[in-house]
Amino acid sequence: MLTYSMDNRKNMSKTMYLYKCIRQDIETGMIKKGEKLPSKRSLSNHLSISVITIENAYSMLLDEGYIESRPKSGYYVSSSVITKSEPETNFQLLDEKEEYYQESSSFFPAFSKIMRRIISEKPEILSAKQPSGGCACLRNEISTFLKRYRNMNVNPNNVIVGSGAEYLYNLFVYLFSDKTIAIENPSYEKIFKVYELNGVKITQLNLGKDGILSSELDNCTANVLHVSPFHSFPSGVTTSASKRLEYVEWAEKNNSYIVEDDFDSEFVYNKKPLNTLFSLDKNDKVIYLNTFSKSISPSIRVGYMILPDTLMRVYEKKLAFLACTVPVFDQYVLAEFIRNGGFERLLNIKRRDNDLSRQENVVN
Repeated sequence: MLTYSMDNRKNMSKTMYLYKCIRQDIETGMIKKGEKLPSKRSLSNHLSISVITIENAYSMLLDEGYIESRPKSGYYVSSSVITKSEPETNFQLLDEKEEYYQESSSFFPAFSKIMRRIISEKPEILSAKQPSGGCACLRNEISTFLKRYRNMNVNPNNVIVGSGAEYLYNLFVYLFSDKTIAIENPSYEKIFKVYELNGVKITQLNLGKDGILSSELDNCTANVLHVSPFHSFPSGVTTSASKRLEYVEWAEKNNSYIVEDDFDSEFVYNKKPLNTLFSLDKNDKVIYLNTFSKSISPSIRVGYMILPDTLMRVYEKKLAFLACTVPVFDQYVLAEFIRNGGFERLLNIKRRDNDLSRQENVVN
C-alpha cells in the first residue's frame, strides 16, 4: 500500500502533494511499470484523506500519461513512462523556490511521445536550417492559441520566435536604436540589465496599486514603454482595465510604442483574463511578448513576440538575416504540443490545483 505522510506537505494542497509523491515513485521506479495502484477507497482509508483527493490526484496522473485506467480493473502505471535508472533512497520535497521546476516536469511524458513521432515521421527536420522568425508550424499554432485563449487576432507572419525573453529584449534594442525606453519601477531585473548592457537610455516610472502612476506617465517622453500588465515582478501589480486603456492612449498621443511583456498571464484563476494591450491597440503601437518558461518549464527556452505591421517592416529590413535561435526540432515538438491540446491541458491542471485546495478545505 502507498504510504505518504500528509504532515510533510507544508503549504501544498493534499491533492498536489499526493500527485507529486506518486509521480516521484513512478519516475524513480519505486512503483513499477504495469503495477496496479490501490483503489481510491482503500487508499483513502489508508491515508485518512477524502476519496475526492485520491480521485483528483489519480486524474492528474491519468491526464499526464503516468497511469492508465482499465475498465472494471482499476488504475495501472503506464508502460510508456520514462523512469530514472536508480530510485532515490530519500524522498524530500524541494524548497519552495525550486518547486515550480519540479511541478513543471509533468509535461515530459507528453513531450517524449511527440518527439518520437516527429523523429519517425519527419526525420528530415533534424538537419533543417532555422528560418528567420521561426517555423511556420509554430507561428501558426501560437496565432491560433492566442485567438482561442486571449481573443487576439494575430497574423502568423508577425510572430517572431526566439530563445527566451532576454533574447527578444535584445531584438527590441535593434528595432529601437537611438531610443529612450521607459520601464516600471520596480521591474524585472533582467529587463533593466539587458537594456543597460546595450547602452539604451532608461527611464524608470513608479508603480501604484494598479499600474504606472498617471502623473509619471503624463510626464514620460520615452519612445518605448516596456510594461508587464499581469503580475508585474517583483511588485505583483496587475493593471486595471482603465489603466490599460491609459497606456494605449499614451502611446497614441506620444507616437510611441509599448512592449507588452505578458509573462504569467495564463494563470488567471476562475475569471476571464483582462484584454491585452495588443487587443486594445488600434494604431499598431503595441508589441506583444510571452514565453513558455513559466507555463511549461524553464527548460523550454522558447519565447515569442508579435510585431505590429509598421515594425514588422523594420524587422524585415534590419533583422531578417538572423536565423531563429530555437532549433527546428524543438519548434515542431512545441507546435504539436499546442496543436493536440497538450498545452491547454497542462494549463488546466495547474489552474485546477487552486480550485482543489479550496474544495479540500471544505471536505476535509
